[in-house]
Amino acid sequence: MFWLILLVLFWGMLHSLLASQQAKELTRRWLGDKPNRFYRLGYNVFACVSFLPVLAAMFLIPDRILYYVPLPWSLLLIGGELLAVAALFVGFLKTDVREFLGVRQLGEIVKPSKLTISGLYHYVRHPLYTAGLVFIWLMPLMTVNVLAVNITLTVYVIAGAYLEECKLRNEFKQVYIDYMNVTPMFIPFLKGNKSPPTSS
Repeated sequence: MFWLILLVLFWGMLHSLLASQQAKELTRRWLGDKPNRFYRLGYNVFACVSFLPVLAAMFLIPDRILYYVPLPWSLLLIGGELLAVAALFVGFLKTDVREFLGVRQLGEIVKPSKLTISGLYHYVRHPLYTAGLVFIWLMPLMTVNVLAVNITLTVYVIAGAYLEECKLRNEFKQVYIDYMNVTPMFIPFLKGNKSPPTSS
């Protein structure tokens, strides 16, 4: 369990480091502007591939079952997971999916990003993170290894969300601060969801 936590933490730190503006700027300085178009796509591919050792470790490290939710109650949890997957899909549709994946940057000039505050983003500032956390915590079968990964990923997601919000405040200034004041971070309806300001 200890080594699994360390492995996830290492993945998370590497993931965050490569997502930082400093890493992007360093890459631009080393390689110039043209290769920088591939940065987002390469980052996404690397993030997925580099998580494979974590998945392998979950199966290779000795494990034991902590609990199993039997039928029919497990169906409720699976239903919640399906809703989380649906929320992920809906949340992605509110973003520029091609830009998020890094495909648009390969052949087009990317326009300045716009702040999305409609749809699921009206209820929480990070619906993709919320959906992801709901999915991993509603697993009917919980083992020691799964629990270790879930706890570590949850800490990473929360820390990553705060770092992301620092960048968003720098980018959108008072508009994002106003949005933060009326929209909860992860859990809907905690702040009443007054109408957020119009994005600029």
